[in-house]
Amino acid sequence: MSDKARGRTGSSLGGRLGGRPAGHPGGRTREGTSARAAGAREPGALAQLAAALRTPAGAAQPLFAQAPKAWQRALPYLLVGTVVVSLLPTTIAVLTNDYGMDGGWAGALGVAQTVPLLLAVTRPLQAWLLVLVADTFGAVLLTQADKVAGHSWPWTPMAVVGYLVLMACLGLRESNRTLVGVWLVTGALGAVLGFFQPRDTMNTAALLFVLGGVVLALTGALRGLGDARQRIAEQESISEAERSRRTLLEERARIARELHDVVAHHMSVITVQADSAPYRLPGMPEPVQEEFAAIAASARESLGEMRRLLTVLRAPDGAGGADGPGGGGADGERAPQPGIGRLQQLVEATVRAGQPVELSLAAGAARAAPPAVDLSAYRIVQEALANVVRHAPGAPTRVSVTVDDDEVLVLVVNGPAARDAVVEPDGPGTGHGLVGMRERVRLTGGTLDTGPLPDGGFRVAARLPLQAGAGTAGTDGTDGTDGTDGTDGTDGTDDTNEERS
Repeated sequence: MSDKARGRTGSSLGGRLGGRPAGHPGGRTREGTSARAAGAREPGALAQLAAALRTPAGAAQPLFAQAPKAWQRALPYLLVGTVVVSLLPTTIAVLTNDYGMDGGWAGALGVAQTVPLLLAVTRPLQAWLLVLVADTFGAVLLTQADKVAGHSWPWTPMAVVGYLVLMACLGLRESNRTLVGVWLVTGALGAVLGFFQPRDTMNTAALLFVLGGVVLALTGALRGLGDARQRIAEQESISEAERSRRTLLEERARIARELHDVVAHHMSVITVQADSAPYRLPGMPEPVQEEFAAIAASARESLGEMRRLLTVLRAPDGAGGADGPGGGGADGERAPQPGIGRLQQLVEATVRAGQPVELSLAAGAARAAPPAVDLSAYRIVQEALANVVRHAPGAPTRVSVTVDDDEVLVLVVNGPAARDAVVEPDGPGTGHGLVGMRERVRLTGGTLDTGPLPDGGFRVAARLPLQAGAGTAGTDGTDGTDGTDGTDGTDGTDDTNEERS
């Protein structure tokens, strides 16, 4: 790596890991850009009204209660108020002039048939009962009117219009069973009133029955569509939460399988040393020999417990079984776990695959790191390079591993994808990569900082303490967020290389 590249790497590493919060300016700029882009794609007023029309309202909520703007939420009141203001004087005038009804009765009947429509925005079923009683009472009064002959009966034209408005409000709020009941009651009442029809009148019972059924069917279908979409959205949310939880559990099981090999090695060494101590150190007192024998027995018992646990974790039906990510089959399980010393081979294999990668590896890093940190550092670099190959093929990439007295610093930085590179549309990824990095960092008590760069690239920076518990366990760049939602706590925004796996 050139001096210039080393300088840029060191500067970036120091800036990302030197106590700087994960919400760096680049991330905020990206979020601001995303917010402006979302605002530019905001749906129009008609689309918002259509969505509000399909969104079912709660039992105590008015129609359009979920609309995003105040004027849209007030629109049902405005429309129903306009209908009432229009129908009230028209009803009184028609009943008085055309039907010959007394002015007092006409005014009372007009108020009873139209004013309850205002209740339909929030309580359509109660409004329907009031209007139905008023319309029925009006039909009875019209049988005694002087000029009823030659006019509509039992439902006047104004009553039909108001009733259809009421049917629309009912269809958007009530269940299908309620709508069918309302429709049948309307038809039955019209049929009963037909036996008392005055002479020379036009029966409108069938007309209201048909038109009311059409309105109820259309508005009920809209409400049903909204209910279906809401259930689908809830199910998708539940499925996403379960997928994230499953991903997290699979990654933890994978890490547990790998750590078994590391811990088992040390436990085996302890067993051998304790068993061989009386032969390597002759003349050892009897109590000391018994103590070494107890140590060897405890170590063997611990190894047996670990092997039984590993059998469960490696079962084919378990999370991330033997052939899962990191399982690698039987041959892979018998192979030694990799570490920092094998990063050169990993980088060379990536370069042979056509990805330009530069490695800066501090001398003695592999010997200084304890086994858990050694394995975690290798896996973090491996996952980061896999993401680069998948999401930014051809992008120049720098890998830096340095070590000081307290910690190992791992940095993987890539630029934007090459212009002539073809990225296969393999979807948003499995979600294992960033989850695995976070879990490995939590295991060692370190910190993780990931996110997009201003030039369109991406960076992964990890701090792994050399001493267990030296770092802040659970810190992954966002105040120790557990991240059970399956996303890395430091990069909730999508990067320019698509969503990292």
